[in-house]
Amino acid sequence: MPRGVDFSQIPLIDFALMMSDRRADKLRVAAEIRAACVDVGFFYLVNHGVDASLRDRAFAAAKRFFDQPLAAKSEIHISQSPHLRGYTPILEENFDTANGKGDLKESFDMALEVPLTHPILSSDQGLYGPNVWPAGDPAFQSHIYEYFEAMLQLSLRLLQGFALALDLAEDYFDPLVRMPLASMRLLHYPTQPDCAPEGQIGAGAHSDYECFTILAQDDVGGLQVLNLRGEWVAAPPIRGSFVVNIADMMSRWSNNRFVSTVHRVVNTGDRERYSIPFFFGPSYDTVIAPLPSCVSSEHPAGYPPILAGHYLEGRFAATYSHLNEGG
Repeated sequence: MPRGVDFSQIPLIDFALMMSDRRADKLRVAAEIRAACVDVGFFYLVNHGVDASLRDRAFAAAKRFFDQPLAAKSEIHISQSPHLRGYTPILEENFDTANGKGDLKESFDMALEVPLTHPILSSDQGLYGPNVWPAGDPAFQSHIYEYFEAMLQLSLRLLQGFALALDLAEDYFDPLVRMPLASMRLLHYPTQPDCAPEGQIGAGAHSDYECFTILAQDDVGGLQVLNLRGEWVAAPPIRGSFVVNIADMMSRWSNNRFVSTVHRVVNTGDRERYSIPFFFGPSYDTVIAPLPSCVSSEHPAGYPPILAGHYLEGRFAATYSHLNEGG
């Protein structure tokens, strides 16, 4: 799915005008989004409207969680959740499946809160479900979910920008994201040891699975994006910004008009790194087929239709070791 593109830096987009009542203002932002998604697949987003205090509380909660002993964190190991929620220790996830080595990071995964009594769970749509939360930190759940909801609202506004960038009506995607496959990770990258095997890094080279990712990163850095020349271009932290990248499902949906670019994390400095990526996808039963504005006689549809939920389930199965091992 990912294809190479040539770039030497990550563009920056001011999102303020997307909140304007004037269509011309929104189209200006959409044009910048289109250029970034066609040429790079990544961009910084500033003036996005998310309160910095929400982000600060989420990072503080993440640090408290990861500072716990391994035994305490493993009480909510992700293998105990049928809905891919909970804790994954270092080396148990492998993004770069070609090298067969685990990633030097640990994570906590959560997603849209869906109670077991919800009717949708009777249809075997396992990507929905309740979250699991660590014991002993009552502020953790409220601070993390408050930030998740802010990211969800930003995603819905951003999706309108993507629609305009794809020459669609601003509200085109609205009925397709009524119950989005939205998830979020808290990530902790220890410093990368000199004795680590070759090819074993914080997060191996990969592209994301859903429609797009909104990443909050601390000031340590380490995110790198691969260009056409095979060069790893740094995406250093910019205060107050998010890093947004196109993921494989959106690349497929746009018939490869938008590019899902390979990236990785290498933490070779002397400080631990924390980040919080938010992954946004449509409702489970949304059919992902090349959009009408992205198909022509010169560019025929390159992918067969597939349900969004089925697509993601297949991708997750190749990533998590406990799924590959049958539990």
